[in-house]
Amino acid sequence: RAGFQEVIRRDLDVIVVIAGNNKDEPQEIPQLLNPIADGNAIFVQGSRFLSGGGYGGDMPLYRKFATRLHPFLFSLATGKKLTESTNGFRAFRKELLKDERINLNQDWLDNYELEPYLYFKTITLGYTTAEVPVTKIYPPRKIGNTKMRPLTGWWSILRPMFLLRFGLRK
Repeated sequence: RAGFQEVIRRDLDVIVVIAGNNKDEPQEIPQLLNPIADGNAIFVQGSRFLSGGGYGGDMPLYRKFATRLHPFLFSLATGKKLTESTNGFRAFRKELLKDERINLNQDWLDNYELEPYLYFKTITLGYTTAEVPVTKIYPPRKIGNTKMRPLTGWWSILRPMFLLRFGLRK
């Protein structure tokens, strides 16, 4: 959230969100920016499941399952067919942050909830979105484990979809 606030303070036009743990390929940033620059989308989601995208390395089995299940459920909840909804590699125009119907300063958005919340709101408010193929690299487990845990982490990512879909949060 602090980064998003800094974007507004500096009056920047576009935000690119990229993993700080070297799982995303910085060379793919232009792919995220092209639909925005062309005027075809205000929000671009990187997808490892589109043709030309992919993932490599040692992705835990539960994440393989969950990263396929989430976009299916997210598509049902938003009414828009998606191939990806959990990959944090994305770009969007700052206008989203200025829309009063999108409130990122809610206490319940303190963990993994923030990014799915923003994506859900973007889609359901009628903004144009796009997906582009990207890659995600998972390091060998001996180098380190993900912070994401199977139950608590995935509930954190699923939670916005349920709370927003059933009108329990705004």
